[in-house]
Amino acid sequence: MIIGDVTLLVDRSQVPATLRLPPGFNVAVPFIDRHVPEGRGAKIAIRSAAGDITYAELASGVNRSGNALLRLGVKRGDRLLMVVKDCPAFFHLFWGAIKAGIVPVPLNTILRADDYRGIIEDSRCAAVVFSPEFAGEVGPALGAARPGPSVALPVDGERGFLALAGDASPQLEAVPAAATAPCFWLYSSGSTGRPKGVVHRHRDMVATSELFGRGVLGLREDDVVFSAAKLFFAYGLGNAMTFPLWSGATAVLLDARPTAQNTLETIQRFRPSVYFGVPTMYALQLQALETARPDLGSLRLCVSAGEALPAAIYDRWRERTGVTILDGIGSTEALNTFVSNRPGDSRPGTSGKPVPGYEVRIVDERGAEVGDGEQGILQVKGPSTAAYYWNNPEKTRQTMLGEWLVTGDTYLRDDEGYYRYCGRSDDMLKVGGIWCSPIEIEARLLAHPKVLEVAVVGLPDASGLVKPEAWVVVRGGASPSEQLAEELTMHCKGHLAPYKYPRQIHFVAELPKTATGKIQRYRLRA
Repeated sequence: MIIGDVTLLVDRSQVPATLRLPPGFNVAVPFIDRHVPEGRGAKIAIRSAAGDITYAELASGVNRSGNALLRLGVKRGDRLLMVVKDCPAFFHLFWGAIKAGIVPVPLNTILRADDYRGIIEDSRCAAVVFSPEFAGEVGPALGAARPGPSVALPVDGERGFLALAGDASPQLEAVPAAATAPCFWLYSSGSTGRPKGVVHRHRDMVATSELFGRGVLGLREDDVVFSAAKLFFAYGLGNAMTFPLWSGATAVLLDARPTAQNTLETIQRFRPSVYFGVPTMYALQLQALETARPDLGSLRLCVSAGEALPAAIYDRWRERTGVTILDGIGSTEALNTFVSNRPGDSRPGTSGKPVPGYEVRIVDERGAEVGDGEQGILQVKGPSTAAYYWNNPEKTRQTMLGEWLVTGDTYLRDDEGYYRYCGRSDDMLKVGGIWCSPIEIEARLLAHPKVLEVAVVGLPDASGLVKPEAWVVVRGGASPSEQLAEELTMHCKGHLAPYKYPRQIHFVAELPKTATGKIQRYRLRA
């Protein structure tokens, strides 16, 4: 198969598949540059409330953005932090940076100033570009970071990045790179709450887009693709950008924080054929569909990842819409989905089977593979796994065992070959598809003067979705009450990312602990 100047040898009967990429390969060429010569210049690449962008306009915007970054003094190999909403400018910045040899680093847009400051310092970035909506958190981070970037400016405005890019040349030659050269980063939460820079290579987006996007999902040029998961997620980056671009399809972008109402309205307005969500959003949409009646008839394919999809949501969605949700598992380190259900082969309550091109295994504490029906730690090997964690060799050694990536998820494989999620092997939570450290929530609660001790764990809500709950021991003189519970909740909401606050506060006289004083969170989950 020839896509641009990329020759793909993909034999899905063998694992791993082979991706043959030419010397000097820069991934922006097959994703951006090939579409106009292949006749898609006038075709719509991006649709949003702000208007449509053709493939020709996208290519011009990418080139102008790459040239603007170079004119600002950002050099090859420098990091560009992007705190940018889902809009065409995200595409322009991301691909313009890659084409110019600069490393784009999209960041979660709902973090707080302290989070951004830590990432700015850790990445030693040369530039930060942000949507004006996020200036309230990004601005203080820029002021506090040591060292800070040499370039920092908003996307929009008279002196914003797009104004500079508008004056730049629409022609830009791709900087020669290599399939295994560092290309872009994503930041993933850690068990201590400290984000980790996940370094991905030029080949990685090719692998996920071909092996999962085209190979499993069968995405086509005539598809219109909408993702409720945002572009800064590894999951959303594939769904909303690389998968449609690789297939020559059309991406639909929603620049607001997704809700049941605005995602259903987006589906009705733009008529996508493929929809990517997370279980929490599907649950909210089902609740809205009890009274609302949007037209969802354009959908031929619905996909889920980010957290395990409860079978009840799977069944209710199919009953309400007539479309089956294909659940799977991926990770920031693997870039996208590597185990998945697929059209014609979907089993509720499971993550499906390995994506052709990836190998997975389930191992015990000694690293030996376990048999069917036995629980163990899931590991994956494939052509999209990250090279390493930036500035974190210890975590790299723990997680990346040669070609094998340790996911930290506990799984079992049933006797029919389907993989079933059994929980995390550590205390990390996924809330609405986003990693969340209980330690970070505990630290915030402990900062309250009325809290003596606290433990946070994840428990399923009424829809079967995991949400954080807190067990609190109050200080002497304080009295447990509904008023104090509300006070502690607001204490968290005011300083943590919105999805991290505890949904329930339980007051207890003491926390369960081991003989050495370690909190036994598993007892709180029981």
